[in-house]
Amino acid sequence: MAIDLRSFSFIDSLQPQLTAFMSSTCRGYFPITNNASLWIEVAPGIAINSVTDIAIKKTQVRPAVQIVERAYGVLEIHHESQAEVLEAGRHVLEHLKLKETDRLRPVVMTSEIITHIDDYQAMLINNNRNGSMFVAGQTLYVLEVHPAAYACIAANEAEKASPITLIHAQPYGAFGRLQLSGSESHIEEARKAVHKALENIEGRDNQVKGGG
Repeated sequence: MAIDLRSFSFIDSLQPQLTAFMSSTCRGYFPITNNASLWIEVAPGIAINSVTDIAIKKTQVRPAVQIVERAYGVLEIHHESQAEVLEAGRHVLEHLKLKETDRLRPVVMTSEIITHIDDYQAMLINNNRNGSMFVAGQTLYVLEVHPAAYACIAANEAEKASPITLIHAQPYGAFGRLQLSGSESHIEEARKAVHKALENIEGRDNQVKGGG
């Protein structure tokens, strides 16, 4: 079975909000702040089972997220040691007979800032989020990225760069999504950090056309 490596993104240090978000939504082993983390996305989705098997048998990493869809499969693994997580990634790539740069480069489909969100729109956002509450009057940042699993490295880099609030992240499916809130200046700082992080990920050409 030919396996397509869609995403392969190493996070050196999980930030507090993303850690809390993952722990409140995942069904696996909860990470703690400052753990190293690796997000892997493959196609077809069923192949993520063998990827998980290799990672946790060969190293001491623990999985927080495993999502198996027909088209795509997503795995998150973490450990307090960056070396342990990197070693798990090495074993996975060896198993797949691929290199890290065989992953798809991320493409930003949507990157939108909406200032001074109205109370009614804040209600809609809050009814469809798994993170913090969105407070009316704040600025909203919406990111849509392909492949989906890159949404989490985007969230982590945004949190490193700026005191924003994580509202929602979806690192699986056809496209990944991220919602952040904060002041207009803080959101702009976060947006720049997100774009810089995604632009620096090397990989093979992604034919999906982005919206920027």
